[in-house]
Amino acid sequence: MLVRKSARQILFILLTAALALTSCNMGATPAPTIDVNAINTAALATAMAQISVQQTQTALAAPSATPSSTNTPLSLATLGLPTNGAASPAGGALPTLSFNTTPNTTPLAGFTPLGSPVAPAATTSLGDACHNNQFIADVTIPDGTVFQDSNERGARPGSEFQKVWRVKNTGTCKWDEGYRLVYIGGDDKLNPKSVKFVDTSQFVDPGEEADLAVTLTAPKFPGTYTETWRMQTDGGAYFGSPLTVVIEVKE
Repeated sequence: MLVRKSARQILFILLTAALALTSCNMGATPAPTIDVNAINTAALATAMAQISVQQTQTALAAPSATPSSTNTPLSLATLGLPTNGAASPAGGALPTLSFNTTPNTTPLAGFTPLGSPVAPAATTSLGDACHNNQFIADVTIPDGTVFQDSNERGARPGSEFQKVWRVKNTGTCKWDEGYRLVYIGGDDKLNPKSVKFVDTSQFVDPGEEADLAVTLTAPKFPGTYTETWRMQTDGGAYFGSPLTVVIEVKE
């Protein structure tokens, strides 16, 4: 009886233990599912890390650049000035040079030496040796004369007047028939007309003075009027000092 009872008790204990274990397994967490993509990603990250480490180790282990060789300066030869066969002076001093100050008068072959410079002949812009003159003075109606109705000397607007210049023949040629006094520019309102030498009473010898006259008309309107005259040869060439007329007309 004691034996059977013990066997039953043992069997009961075993069944109880088995039930307890089964209940424990039922509450346990199931095994996780394996993610293939996560495994591949982890493997790739590991491989990249290994490659990076290998490249770093290779760069660190690369040999350093071989330094370039030092350039050795070349020594230059010392040149000395010629001394015409004489020994070089002590201490490397330069020889004393002398210069020939006497000019070389021997002309080079094939070249004609130039002669001494000759001063140019005196010239004048007013004429030449044959034809020239010099202004001496205004005999009548000096430049700046005012023409006005109240002028007691008759220099009134619209009136006719005679302008006379005194000049000197400073050339070597005689002003004879064909020479003239010519209007060359200014106000045509003065009604200018050239004056021609027509007889011996008007001829001017070299060195002589002469009074040259022209007849003009003063304008009636106020203003300043100017004319310029000049001598002309029988060949049509102008010469000598310009002769001017300058008047002012007032009311």
